[in-house]
Amino acid sequence: MLVKLSGESFAGTEIAVDPVTTAEMASQIATVAADGVGIAVVVGGGNIWRGQTHEAAGMDRATADYMGMLATVINALALQDALERIGVASRVQTAIQMQQIAEPYIRRRAIRHLEKGRVVIFGAGTGNPYFTTDTTAALRAVEIGAEAILKATKVDGIYSADPLKEAGATRFARLAYLEVLQLGLEVMDNTALTLCMDNGIPIVVFDVNVPGNIRRAVWGEPIGTTVGTRADAAPSELVKEVAP
Repeated sequence: MLVKLSGESFAGTEIAVDPVTTAEMASQIATVAADGVGIAVVVGGGNIWRGQTHEAAGMDRATADYMGMLATVINALALQDALERIGVASRVQTAIQMQQIAEPYIRRRAIRHLEKGRVVIFGAGTGNPYFTTDTTAALRAVEIGAEAILKATKVDGIYSADPLKEAGATRFARLAYLEVLQLGLEVMDNTALTLCMDNGIPIVVFDVNVPGNIRRAVWGEPIGTTVGTRADAAPSELVKEVAP
């Protein structure tokens, strides 16, 4: 399994990398690892760096993206520390070499770590500008043969509109990849979604702030929204829940 954690998942109300929040995520991952499930993690960096603001002010896009990659490494190291403090062996692999603090990303080595029961945390995105960490998650999932991408967010699934802005927004239980594209839903960027579709990797979008949700998603409990090769019904017939 591959878990995609956004940078915002690490943030507290007053600090970019909140130790309590990070420890809670590590605890959820540890529970899954204890079940004997091989688990890899791709982390974002939006809690530390948002390149769009600086690009709007004239910063070169590639420079802004590289800075974002460095932010993901900070989050990866924070998660590794939180995991190892509770006895879970882990390795950080980065797409940009920084040998003093992390391993370089090597596909076969990553798979071997997973086989040995270690949690593998991927930092620095793909190592290339112009690609998101969603694309990184899709790419790494394909490379390591992950059964699914578990996209941990701050909302409990995919909605027809922003539930914080639209009182009538509805939550989908399951969708097909093409339906996500046709409806213009913001799940992952199109490159990542297409990569998942081409390789038949399902995506489960769920709320990471609910204790135990990562384990529930791993074991296939009906939480959040599942995006797969096909939906069980047409969009109009899907199970929906009215946003609170």
